[in-house]
Amino acid sequence: MLRYVLRRLGQAVVVLWGAISLSFIIVQLTPGDPARLIVMGSGQGDAGAADEAQLGRIRDEMGLDRPLLMQYLSYLHRVLTLDWGTAYSRQRQAVSAVIGDSLGSTLELGLVSLLFLVILGIAFALGGVLLPTAALRSAFQAVTVIGIAVPSFVMAILLLQIFSFRLGWFPAFGADGPRAVLLPALTIALLGAGTLSQVFSRSIREVSAEGYVEVARARGLGPVRVVLGHVLRNASLPVYTIIGMLVGGVVSGAAIIETIFGRPGIGNLYVEAVTARDFPLIQALIVLTGGLYVLVTLVVDLSYPFIDPRVVSPAHRGGRR
Repeated sequence: MLRYVLRRLGQAVVVLWGAISLSFIIVQLTPGDPARLIVMGSGQGDAGAADEAQLGRIRDEMGLDRPLLMQYLSYLHRVLTLDWGTAYSRQRQAVSAVIGDSLGSTLELGLVSLLFLVILGIAFALGGVLLPTAALRSAFQAVTVIGIAVPSFVMAILLLQIFSFRLGWFPAFGADGPRAVLLPALTIALLGAGTLSQVFSRSIREVSAEGYVEVARARGLGPVRVVLGHVLRNASLPVYTIIGMLVGGVVSGAAIIETIFGRPGIGNLYVEAVTARDFPLIQALIVLTGGLYVLVTLVVDLSYPFIDPRVVSPAHRGGRR
């Protein structure tokens, strides 16, 4: 068990280091002088006529006038000490303050989206397996395919037309009140629920073919009791994996959904930072979203042994080799 935990922690550290290094490389690969691009993007004046003192101050704050290795080591130190620098597109506020102002809205949207995603994904998977007729089971599966195939912006516009403009049940824009989060969260959830449902229903069918499940059926148990009592636990392992992967989709989907629904959040902040070429803010957002993805994946990985102890058993490790 200890070896498994240490291996997963080591992998998480490597992935996080990769995200941090990628955010540093992005600035280095940008054509032109990053300081001039920041001045131009932040609306502080024409880059060609920028004040040299202003450009020098930005280069000094970002360490752009140092050798590349020193820039990288300084950047790693700033990331480890959570010193993200200045958001030049936000009247020189601290990057941490700007992200802090937007993080709450995105966390609210992400958590509600994940809740909807899990509930809908499990409900469609169980419906596709347990419904009494093949026609109903096929109908449930068809709905999940629609959720996978429809682009997020099309789904958002469709839900806006029905539930906001025609029925008036939910506000179309903004983030005021609990009802404002439901429609954007449902948009993100429907896209991931289809994938989750497909994976879960396939896993249920595979586990249902195991010998111990046949024994349960031979004892006279009905389909519902067999699935709920003997199949779900072993079939849920791929679900944890796919939920960890879908967290990345929720974060990336938030950039589009927050823009469409006019919600202030990390996704909207991403768009604003890229448009303004605010490199310190872009770097912080890359590390933040990468760190969030690593954290969720690590939690999922570390929960595996409690769901299926065979993951850390010597026989299982030998089988994987």
